[in-house]
Formats: sequence, structure tokens, C-alpha cells
Amino acid sequence: MKIKDIDLGERPVLLAPMEDVTDPAFRLMCKEFGADMVYTEFVSADALIRSVGKTAQKLNISDKERPVAIQIYGRDTATMVEAARIVEEARPDILDINFGCPVKRVAGKRAGAGMLQNIPLMLEITRAVVEAVKIPVTVKTRLGWDANNKIIVDLAEQLQDCGIAALTIHGRTRAQMYTGEADWTLIGEVKKNPRMHIPIIGNGDVTTPQRAKERFDLYGVDAIMIGRASFGRPWIFKEVKHYLETGEELPPLSSEWRLNVLRREVEDSVNLLDERRGILHVRRHLAASPLFKGIPNFRETRIAMLRAETKEELYRIFDGIADLL
Repeated sequence: MKIKDIDLGERPVLLAPMEDVTDPAFRLMCKEFGADMVYTEFVSADALIRSVGKTAQKLNISDKERPVAIQIYGRDTATMVEAARIVEEARPDILDINFGCPVKRVAGKRAGAGMLQNIPLMLEITRAVVEAVKIPVTVKTRLGWDANNKIIVDLAEQLQDCGIAALTIHGRTRAQMYTGEADWTLIGEVKKNPRMHIPIIGNGDVTTPQRAKERFDLYGVDAIMIGRASFGRPWIFKEVKHYLETGEELPPLSSEWRLNVLRREVEDSVNLLDERRGILHVRRHLAASPLFKGIPNFRETRIAMLRAETKEELYRIFDGIADLL
């Protein structure tokens, strides 16, 4: 699959952009385990043009991550165009526009998935951003605002007409947030539409290697994107890529190996931020990691792990867990 001149190979698997998750260290780890392209955390256009320090830091990318996309969101054309030009100076391979984030602080301000309630403005912003920069522009969005407004089949054509180089579709409406099951049938309809010629990337509930292959086979998408299933499990890319390439499951990764990956996540997070903030940042990965599922009488240990405030305390708990695995 190619996005303009960027060749991602056959059946590429991408790391989704996620706030407070896809920081540089996590992106590099997922790349190491097989992610074919990674995305930054989403960047507020408003904050970027006001030079908010924390926001500007999200533009920090390295050559080791390539190909890498920077994603922006906003609610008015002029701001998005100015932000796009700032992003282009950071030299990402791709600029992605977020029309899919459902959370209230974004969608409630008519940005992200909130733009699904104002399609003319969405198309105006997309067209203007495409014209403002020389790098490929892509879009990520959802099926529609709610169950009565699943507009993605027509919307995909309209976005393509704006000049985007690829489209990622999350198989839920904004109203669903992250509940229920992702519906890939409309993603498949977009892909089968003979008027569509840009790559279509499917997103939503790709949680196993088998499901990844099924999504390619059933819906014909050009690529898949993995988001929440990577929490505490960045090795999912290793498992998925092996299965797609061989048709066989990867031999089980040892518990010791996986626990060491989580140790490295903690170390990377602390190095990126500081000890207190780094441990707070990595807690969602520890809470979601499948490594701890099935350990008997784990509740108290889990509580202690998620309350740990120092790296030393956390590693001591990991040492105890190692004896249980």
C-alpha cells in the first residue's frame, strides 16, 4: 500500500494516534515490534499556533520512527491552515487531520468527531489544509455522528475530492464513543465503492492477529490501525505481523520477556517526563496489560501496582509478580 510516494508494504499495520499514549518512546517501541507507521498524539491547532510548550513538544519526531504522521485537530479553517504549516516544518511524512476524536473536550467544541455535525466546514478545512502544505494529507474520522447519521460512504467521496491521500475510518459513530462493537460493514462499503481510489484504513476492535487478518480478508481494506489493544501490549504488532506473513500464530512470548517490555515502558516514560509524571503516565498500560490476566488472587497486587509512586516501588512489585507468572 502506498500513501502518495510512501510505500508501507503489503497489509500494513499502523499504530493509532492516542492522546497521552503515543509519545515518542511508545511509538519507537511499537515500531520496533513491527508497526509499519506510527502517529503522534493529536495536536490542538489552537494551542500550537499559540506556542503552548507542551503542545509544541508533541511535534518532536525522530528519523527512527519513519514513516511517522503528525495529527492535528481544530474547529476553524484559518487556525488549521496555520497549524498545518507549523507541522510541516517539523518534517513528518504525513499530516493527518483528526475528525474522529469523540471525547467531550474535543467533540463538544465542534472539533474532532464534532465536525461530523458540520460537513461543509469539515470539507472546507480539509481542502484548505491540502492546499497549504506539500506533504500528503490524510483524514481520520468515524461512521457518522450517531446511528441515524452514518454518512461515511458519501463523506469518503467528498473527502477524497478535497485531495486527501488516504482515509482512516473508525467503525463507530461519535455517539458510541468506544462502546459496543466496531461495525466494519460500512468501512467495507467505502473500500468497494468504485469511485474511491485512495487507500482505506480500517480501525476499531483489532485486538488479535486473527481479527487483523479477518478485517483484511472480509473488508478489503488497504491497512488496519491498532489503538487501545496496544495498551500494555506493544508486542501485539509482532504477533499480528507474524500471523499476516505466515498464517500461523507467533510462538508464545515468555512472561519474563513481556514483563521486561513493561519495565522498559516504565523506564522510557520516566525518562521522557520525570518519575512522578512518568509513572502516572504509564499506569493505563499496566492496568490494561493482558500479562496479568489469570493470575490468582491478584487484586491486592494490582491495586498496589497502580498506586506505586516510585520506580523502585514499582519494580519491587514486578519482581513479586515474576514469581507468580
